[in-house]
Amino acid sequence: MKVANVEPKLVIFDCDGTLVDSQHIIIKAMRTAFETLGLTPPSDRDIRGIIGLSLTVAVDALVPEVQKEKLPQLCDIFKASFIAQRELPYFHEPLFLGAREILQELSDREDILLGVATGKSRRGVDKLFERENLGQYFYNIQTADDAPSKPHPGMILRAIEQTGINSRNVLMIGDTTFDIEMARNADVEAIGVRWGYHEESALVDAGAHSLIDQFSEITDLLATFDQAACQ
Repeated sequence: MKVANVEPKLVIFDCDGTLVDSQHIIIKAMRTAFETLGLTPPSDRDIRGIIGLSLTVAVDALVPEVQKEKLPQLCDIFKASFIAQRELPYFHEPLFLGAREILQELSDREDILLGVATGKSRRGVDKLFERENLGQYFYNIQTADDAPSKPHPGMILRAIEQTGINSRNVLMIGDTTFDIEMARNADVEAIGVRWGYHEESALVDAGAHSLIDQFSEITDLLATFDQAACQ
């Protein structure tokens, strides 16, 4: 762990919709799963609404009650479709503008550790990190394989336990109500981003302490966070 003259902070990022724009591949894979089984696929809006949840929980929220028995098949077909798309030469799952720059800036600071808390599987995170060379930035990674689905606080609580950072020095940054609710359930600072998949009003209603429009605002937000902690 980094050593500094001030109390270290843990800044945890959601992945899909916060660091990376993955909605198109997720929507296509979900529609493929439903259509393969002869089910009417959910709307794009509804699919965006469950991005961030662990796969089984996400699909369960979309499949009609009378067809719950098809949940395992839907999950398997989704995973197969997602993996197949990722191997295509025109696959596109870009980082959001400014993401890499802020990760570099924050990882260079002696008072900050970076983490990820995501509904992706560990395999999915590994693939993304390998493609974008993101592993160098993160000290702690929590995935759907490690803890219950958001908004359960398990991912954040595991990160706190593993890093030893006091919860009062932890910030969760995400684009969905699931991220905000997870942060509130873990009693840490909840920061919502306006460029993701859930509407601003929903983030506010979920209890976001702050909202940001771009990654560069995180620097000022951390300064304000430090000042508040000293009062």
